[in-house]
Amino acid sequence: MWSTVGPIAVGRRVFRPSRPDRVEDETVGRIQKIRTAVGLAAVVSVMFAYRLVDSAQGVASDRGEQAWLSICVLAATFPVVVGGFIALARPPVRRVLLRRTAKPVGSLVALFAAMATFPFAVLTVSQWTLTPAGKAMVIFGHVLIFLWVLPFVAYGTAMSLVHVFRTADIHEVVPPLLATVLVWEMAVLDVVNGAYEGAPFIVRVVFVLGTPVSVTAVALWELRRLRTLHALTIRGALMR
Repeated sequence: MWSTVGPIAVGRRVFRPSRPDRVEDETVGRIQKIRTAVGLAAVVSVMFAYRLVDSAQGVASDRGEQAWLSICVLAATFPVVVGGFIALARPPVRRVLLRRTAKPVGSLVALFAAMATFPFAVLTVSQWTLTPAGKAMVIFGHVLIFLWVLPFVAYGTAMSLVHVFRTADIHEVVPPLLATVLVWEMAVLDVVNGAYEGAPFIVRVVFVLGTPVSVTAVALWELRRLRTLHALTIRGALMR
């Protein structure tokens, strides 16, 4: 039963693209995972080398905050980029693309709805003046959040970044476009917030620009691969 209603099982259905006629390119997926792993390893090594964090817990906290900030920025960017993409499409395909936004929007709503339960856990952690029935409900709520909601949110955050809120369900060219916009927005935020402060200037430049440049390169390569191997283009998606 847990394999059906567990947080990871539900997360797979909510956060991974599932359009039946979607083109899946395993090579692109492998390259994205390798880039993510190498980038994360490089960031962690710089943090320790220049004492930007004091412990592994500090690294985990920093990466967790970065992931959550990325989700928030992605959620704000999503309607602008996707809305603009659909607005540029010709009327016949515009309706099709608009219908396909239901599942991506649903994954966005599901993630933030799950996150909304965390304040309940914080606000009720010391509410022991309740009736026995009330206490039992609070304990049940905390257990549910810890065992189900927390893994669901962690998995959903990771999958939302990997699959860019499952926007491949709209069209295969949307994820690389949206991912490119997101990483450059994050780079601007890193500059504004003084990310990697304490590291040499050249190292900071490399790490602030490294992610957006590499993601943009992978996105352009992915768009080229979609065009040459699968005849999928931005103009074709818009029927222009």
